[in-house]
Amino acid sequence: MSRPIARPALALLAAVLGTVLPAATPASARRPATCATAPAPARPVTGRPWPQQRYAPDRLAPLATGAGVVVAVVDSGVDRAHPQLAGRVLAGADFLDPGGDGTRDCAGHGTGVASIIAAAPQAGVAFRGLAPGVRILPVRVSEQQVVDGREAGRTVGPAGFARAIRWAVDHDADVLNLSVVLYADHPAVRAAIAYAQRREVVVVAAVGNLHDNGDPWPYPAGYDGVLGVGAIGADGVRSPFSQTGPYVDVVAPGSDVLMAAPGRGHHRAEGTSYATPFVAATAALLRQYRPELSAAEVSRRILAGADPAPGPGEGYGAGVLNPYRAVTESTGPAAARPDRVAALPLDRDDPATLARQARRAAARHRALLVAGAAG
Repeated sequence: MSRPIARPALALLAAVLGTVLPAATPASARRPATCATAPAPARPVTGRPWPQQRYAPDRLAPLATGAGVVVAVVDSGVDRAHPQLAGRVLAGADFLDPGGDGTRDCAGHGTGVASIIAAAPQAGVAFRGLAPGVRILPVRVSEQQVVDGREAGRTVGPAGFARAIRWAVDHDADVLNLSVVLYADHPAVRAAIAYAQRREVVVVAAVGNLHDNGDPWPYPAGYDGVLGVGAIGADGVRSPFSQTGPYVDVVAPGSDVLMAAPGRGHHRAEGTSYATPFVAATAALLRQYRPELSAAEVSRRILAGADPAPGPGEGYGAGVLNPYRAVTESTGPAAARPDRVAALPLDRDDPATLARQARRAAARHRALLVAGAAG
């Protein structure tokens, strides 16, 4: 089948969001009833994709599936009608066309990201998500696509992106998947990330696809405490486009990645955008398996469980993501991390944070009890 080589760093917002983001347009001017350009139809793919061969979700399923965990996908929306996402997508929010619930995806990017996390097994299809028990909270911020080097479509501005992050946190996200890159440090976005961290949300972000353009510093991946994710190919080597720098914490599959497409089918694409959900899914598995862990402890386990990188350099961070080791192995002393843009100090005694932790722990224990009774 044809393979779209699009690296939207939403990879959508990746190439453009930080520096040439358009100003928000009036709400009355941005309420289209349908997508201006609908995603191309895609057919189901039956073959077993290489990331699934590497990570074997079936091996993880007896330990954790992400049940009871909410992952917010702040992206282009998520098509909840896809057969592998049916029943797994909550009503979210639309910051591009206010009044929507985040389940319209005009670009296909968010649907693909969500499926890497949570796609259910389907008869006749080998592809499935790494954490199929997760509930996806879709937060729509863009319909932009980058194909053959040209960008088209609308996005929110940095302030709108920051509001989207805060909305996701306020609606009980346990993990934030941000396959979005800005190339400027916006105070509103920095404050929104700190807000998420104060409330014990694991924040996972793409490091961007501009290695050939000098590796400009990416945000939110460049903020302290955010897990910055780079991309590798099937050979385990860093993808040529994946940026290098101290903001890379770990790498995951990001080349020739199979994912769900809006409708019923699948397609392949590349970009650090698609490496990010593998790490977000691993964080979700840990949040179910070890609900007592803080967000920082979840991140440390992911880094400590990474497999050694195949080569030196800042393009690999701690190494190659290994979800099974992250879930099953205990961590040693935390390694020192490079200095980043400082976030606000965390207030661990905040009553709202403590209440959220209690609700999450209770929800996950109920999920484990149900799973145990069913087994």
